[in-house]
Amino acid sequence: MFEYEFMINAFAASGIVAIVSGIVGFFLVMRQQTFAGHALSHVGFTGATGAALLGISPLWGMIGFTVVAGIVMGALGDRLSGRDVAIGMTLSLSLGAGLLFLHFFTAYATQVTMLLFGNVLGVSSSVLMSLAWLALLVFSALTAIARPLIFSSLQPELAEAKGVSLRTISVLFLAIVGIAIAQCTQIVGVLLVSTLMVGPAAAAQNLTTRISTGIASAALLALTQAWIGITLAFYTDFPTSFWITTLSSIVYGVSLLVRWCRSL
Repeated sequence: MFEYEFMINAFAASGIVAIVSGIVGFFLVMRQQTFAGHALSHVGFTGATGAALLGISPLWGMIGFTVVAGIVMGALGDRLSGRDVAIGMTLSLSLGAGLLFLHFFTAYATQVTMLLFGNVLGVSSSVLMSLAWLALLVFSALTAIARPLIFSSLQPELAEAKGVSLRTISVLFLAIVGIAIAQCTQIVGVLLVSTLMVGPAAAAQNLTTRISTGIASAALLALTQAWIGITLAFYTDFPTSFWITTLSSIVYGVSLLVRWCRSL
């Protein structure tokens, strides 16, 4: 399997993205903002197709749109709560706009369509390098806001009373989520972002209540699912995203069972 360069790139890219997705996803689940993350992925699809229309790399178009959308969502603060209908309509409109862009410019249709379901086996060396630099950016930014992020996530009222700006933290965090989602789509696509971003993180939080252990578990679960999924795809010819999604569902189901057994 490792005699092929594209498989080496696939394992490297999925490893980078899985660790980023697991860690960022842990905070996303803890802050109960998974639906906002799902909406960002749809907005990113519009950015990817719009960038292709302008002759720009879809990856950078997606990053631009998701970061801007994340900043806007973060700026809304508490007003974002309870607006599931508005967010749902926004993500539907984003997909529609993306399909419109594809209608007018079909030269990149195959490349951009792959963003819907992912194509880790098609990751080039240049994209791999971009993912590595983006991962470094995400980890640096997340480390810088880690303490106030945890504080504001667990005890928002007390954090605000202590002088932590909840809106600023929300803006910065959702901008980080935007970058992580843009990376994640390279592996599982826009429609399956929750596979790596939410599934492992939710499973980790079912298995442990310690934040440090939960973060490490989320990253490890995401990495394991990605690498096993690629291996199974290589030997079965089934899509990689299918295997990763299936493994994510199984792991989450097992975590629910473990949590239920502990509660007895």
